[in-house]
Amino acid sequence: MNLNLMTVAEVAQALRVKPATIRAWVLRRKINSYRVGRAVRISAEEIERILSDGRRPAKPWEKCA
Repeated sequence: MNLNLMTVAEVAQALRVKPATIRAWVLRRKINSYRVGRAVRISAEEIERILSDGRRPAKPWEKCA
């Protein structure tokens, strides 16, 4: 098993949000995480999932009349 685990701070930096946001997502179970003692680790695959789930297609541009 080859897991690329990241800290809360690393994930927050990668997603450009505050670490408190990542901790809140973990508590609300919006993001899958691993506990190693008191430490929380998040896999790189989970970040990919978050980014792909949040993607929305752009609306086609409409010319104003």
